[in-house]
Amino acid sequence: MTQKSRSERILLISDLHLEEDRPDLVQAFLSFLEREAANACDLYILGDFFNLWIGDDDDRPLNTAIAGALKLMAEDGLNIYLMHGNRDFLLGNNFARRAGATLIQEPFLLQNAGSQYLLMHGDVLCTRDVEYQAFRQTVRNPSWQQDFLGKPLAERRAFADQTRRQSKVMSSNKAADIMDVSQNAVENVLRENGTCLLIHGHTHRPFEHTFTLDGKAARRIVLGDWGTDGWFLELESGRVKLHKFQIPG
Repeated sequence: MTQKSRSERILLISDLHLEEDRPDLVQAFLSFLEREAANACDLYILGDFFNLWIGDDDDRPLNTAIAGALKLMAEDGLNIYLMHGNRDFLLGNNFARRAGATLIQEPFLLQNAGSQYLLMHGDVLCTRDVEYQAFRQTVRNPSWQQDFLGKPLAERRAFADQTRRQSKVMSSNKAADIMDVSQNAVENVLRENGTCLLIHGHTHRPFEHTFTLDGKAARRIVLGDWGTDGWFLELESGRVKLHKFQIPG
């Protein structure tokens, strides 16, 4: 296949929460690929791409369809990068290969037009949510993941559904600020990686925050989740712009 000439646009998205019960979101993403990603060089998906991921061997039609759509874009010249979120941390190399994508680890330092952007999903920055961080540490353990992925699909689905229900109940009982990122955690991760600009998702609070870090101007840009509206961030020639669009019901 002959690859088309592409612009230098870099697109970043997160928290689409794709699932079969939301065909409107699936269609919105496919339309986004045709409308926006077709004229970009790179697409970064910063976690929670799927609302639930129980292993690359999950044979639901949605997973196959999304992998196929991404693969076509990759074959047409789009570079696709996948980062784990708190709902799809079990995405593996098998799915990445089928999608023509590359798995990247958090935090990821993106270089563009002389600037450095630190990319994260963002859940690890919510340090005030001690209960969640303990759960996260458990399920990110390679031994736990190996054991979980060795269970039958039906058992994994049941566990994931139960965990999701429990998470909704616990989240409804927590103060909103507890589930947001900690400023100290943000500043620490920026210092550790030698940059002053962070892009993340997870909190579903799209906004551009400005602050001072060690005497320098710093920014934290939060990507929005896809629900009634869709969100994406565009980087081109050093310009940064957060876009919002309506998702047809």
